[in-house]
Amino acid sequence: MSDTTASRTFGFVGVTASKSSINRVFPRWAEVLGLGPVTFDPIDLEPGVPAQTYRDVVGRIKEDPAYRGALVTTHKVRLLRACRDMFDEVDPHAELLGEVSCLSKRGDRFIGRAKDVITAGRSMDEFLPDGHFDATDAQVLCLGAGGAGLAIAVHLLGTPASGRPERIVLVNRSRPRLEECARAVEQLGVADKVELVANDDPRRNDEMCAALPPGSLVINATGMGKDRPGSPLTDDVRFPEQGIVWELNYRGDLEFLHQAERQPGLTIEDGWRYFVHGWSEVVAEVFDLDIDTETRERLAQEAEAVRS
Repeated sequence: MSDTTASRTFGFVGVTASKSSINRVFPRWAEVLGLGPVTFDPIDLEPGVPAQTYRDVVGRIKEDPAYRGALVTTHKVRLLRACRDMFDEVDPHAELLGEVSCLSKRGDRFIGRAKDVITAGRSMDEFLPDGHFDATDAQVLCLGAGGAGLAIAVHLLGTPASGRPERIVLVNRSRPRLEECARAVEQLGVADKVELVANDDPRRNDEMCAALPPGSLVINATGMGKDRPGSPLTDDVRFPEQGIVWELNYRGDLEFLHQAERQPGLTIEDGWRYFVHGWSEVVAEVFDLDIDTETRERLAQEAEAVRS
């Protein structure tokens, strides 16, 4: 474990980082983990900022010896694209997904990692029944194909306890991002399982949702409902019978989640456990910790106390 006598800095690069619950959660986690004095640094960046802005932020984190690392949301893909040459190393998931969600240091090496495959998997394993896709004809509709959306597809097409869906539809407004997704799924040899759809019309999203078999999983990975208002669906949407609905957000207007709540018979999950798993995984990486299951649950309890 690292020296905890000197003050260190841990950052969060997001759109509304300064408003996140982690600002209240992290001090409690630091105490549980015995991290000593750590300054938490939320960095708010609007979507679509210039590449130089990312380089300025990453350069400050890299060059400051007291800065241990950072978690990145929303900006994961564009940050790596702008700053790839600034890393001494990026992990295989970062190379595959074209994103970084964790910035960390080991000695004099500055490392970018993509943690979403791990954290999405942990979250889904908690609410998807074992063998769900093997036992049903259920499919997956993921609205949003950014870092989180593609990571979810990569996890589901691996070997999770819930089995592998026969079809995953990734929907994104940007066609260039879908081309990056196509490269990743082809590299994994699962391109035949993934349909990539360029669309920004919520009425077409409604149609794709209504056409899903019973028990299918519908995910909001767009950021709508948190970073920007609204939902990728209209209020006329019909979710699949006995469907599972996952809203990756846990704060904001959560319109997508409320649309699902109006239809009976659905299993609905918000993004809280995804938030907890995502943050605990990055904290462990940045501070070079081995967090066991018991400690992870204690961290979850501390986070829940803040949420309540």
